[in-house]
Amino acid sequence: MATNLRQTPLTCSGHTRPVVHLAFSKLCNDGYFLISASKDGKPMLRQGDTGDWIGTFEGHKGAVWGVALNSEASKAATAAADFTAKIWDAEKGEELHTFSHNHIVKTVDFSADSTNLLTGSNEKLIKLFDMNKPEADPQVFTGHGGGLKQVLFSLEGSQIYSCAEDKTIRCWDKTSGQEVHKMELSNNPTGMELSTDGQILTVTYGNKVLFVSTEKFEQIKEATMPCQMYSASLHPDLSVFICGGEDFKMYKYDYAAVTEVESFKGHFGPVHCVRFSPDGEIYASGSEDGTLRLWQTTVGKTYGLWKCIDATPDANATPSKPEATA
Repeated sequence: MATNLRQTPLTCSGHTRPVVHLAFSKLCNDGYFLISASKDGKPMLRQGDTGDWIGTFEGHKGAVWGVALNSEASKAATAAADFTAKIWDAEKGEELHTFSHNHIVKTVDFSADSTNLLTGSNEKLIKLFDMNKPEADPQVFTGHGGGLKQVLFSLEGSQIYSCAEDKTIRCWDKTSGQEVHKMELSNNPTGMELSTDGQILTVTYGNKVLFVSTEKFEQIKEATMPCQMYSASLHPDLSVFICGGEDFKMYKYDYAAVTEVESFKGHFGPVHCVRFSPDGEIYASGSEDGTLRLWQTTVGKTYGLWKCIDATPDANATPSKPEATA
């Protein structure tokens, strides 16, 4: 890896308030896409590899806390402070359905086949909606003692993973609605991601990045970081993980050895969310500073808008910076 090259992120502007969550789509016919949630209440869709703005979903009357794209990137889901979760046509930007809740909705996730939608809210409830019958009452999962931070479907869809402000992460059986596993933490979780192969949950809490086996629901390993961490993401090939938090820095760590590969400051505020792209070539970060930034996994590699000018050791990869505005 060319660690001697300077990391030059692409900066994606457009949001007027902090960016609090983001999600990549899977690889599609048109590449892949990136959706961002912001306290400005206007989630944005972008081309994933360049950050180019595609459109803004307008309709929420409060901060948007969580976002998701379905497998084909044909639909988007948003969770907001206006007590609703919404489904959108990602190609036309039109609102398809609104799911009302009794409190702030923090997180959403699509099942792999796009037939179900999960929501988690400050009601302390997980709700499972049938996308084919959106008007029907949802299946409700109860047990958490705090507001939900993240809800995720397992890869095959038979289980649900959740973390909440009751210092726990949990696993649920989708069919019965019963809790299958629970792990207690010393601090409230701030973020959770399911690995590409569905085998590992990456969880941030306090100054820790925790990796949990989804099969046994046991700790695989844990990293202690220099400050409070808000989000982490594991590379699709399990080679490295990235994380960000309170000190404005982006950290990259070797997953096997749990040792730092590099760190750099690119944002002007705490980093709230980080995710690898589906091909693992880049990763995205969202910050209190209101921007999204795209970073290269291998610095200096020609990819997307990054053009490697020279192969010499001191060459810098200097990309153009797309201005993405609403």
